[in-house]
Amino acid sequence: MTKKVHTVQYDESLDDALEIITKHKVRHVPVLHGKQLVGIISKTDLNRLTFSGLFDGEADPDEAVLDMLTIRQVMSHKPRVVKDTTSIKEVALTLSKEEFHALPVVSSKDESKLVGIVTTTDVIKYMLAELT
Repeated sequence: MTKKVHTVQYDESLDDALEIITKHKVRHVPVLHGKQLVGIISKTDLNRLTFSGLFDGEADPDEAVLDMLTIRQVMSHKPRVVKDTTSIKEVALTLSKEEFHALPVVSSKDESKLVGIVTTTDVIKYMLAELT
């Protein structure tokens, strides 16, 4: 699990989300409304929006698309979460069964508190460490 989670607020721009993804080299960014987790946005979500060549005369059509939409319109709402007490086996089962690549982690004492994010890469690294 990654404890230092980069987040965006639901009313921020898609450019803000893209900047976090690019700057911090992450693929998934939890979306908050205040301190409450309300969604998740991924690099894949943003990549799906950039259709080069759709806007004739636009110098940067990708930028035009990002400016037309908001995080709220693009994010996955009410993401599946796991608690910080969830076993690695259960996390792996959830990731594989539901075909997710990341799960926000919330506190078992306060389920509204985001405490981390766990990704398929985290699970693979854990399993490799266990094998060696």
